[in-house]
Amino acid sequence: MTILLIDNYDSFTYNLYQMTQALTEEPVEVFRNDAIDFEKVKTLSPSRIILSPGPGHPAVDKDFGVCRDILEKYDELNVPLLGVCLGHQGLVHTFGGAVTKAPAIVHGKTSMVDVLSPSPLLENLPNPFEAMRYHSLVAADEKFPDVLQILARDKTHNLIMAVRHREKPLYGVQFHPESIGTPQGTNLLRNFIHAC
Repeated sequence: MTILLIDNYDSFTYNLYQMTQALTEEPVEVFRNDAIDFEKVKTLSPSRIILSPGPGHPAVDKDFGVCRDILEKYDELNVPLLGVCLGHQGLVHTFGGAVTKAPAIVHGKTSMVDVLSPSPLLENLPNPFEAMRYHSLVAADEKFPDVLQILARDKTHNLIMAVRHREKPLYGVQFHPESIGTPQGTNLLRNFIHAC
């Protein structure tokens, strides 16, 4: 078994890789979002999938690459999946939600995040917890998909910071768990690997 990490051309992907690999004996394999297709993803038969941060918008094919197929054809995989930043936005977008400009661009800023609902992903994290953010887009509250549940919001602007699918092991976080500015990031990734 392997954990598959899709790199959306983000400079933080290998931080995410290193943190994930340190938490499991399973190998973590990294592929750029245009260097692998959905059939290859199925052939790898990963135990878990992580969709990395990255520039751009999840509605743009070149920005999101194979991640769109992974989410749209998820039932053919049916393994726990975590979307980070762009990956999180793509999860919301795939299920019919809107991804819009944030009220303010945040680049390397921490926020306090309120946990609203219990979930395996955020289990045993303090409430609130501090999280590092790098983004100009957010999942919008307007037309938020019924199949998804909002798990957390930031304290300052009440923006959506974490979601889950109500019936499938699909999770998304807007913030960067791999950053030193997210002190609970290791615990969150441990939860994803061992509890989700």
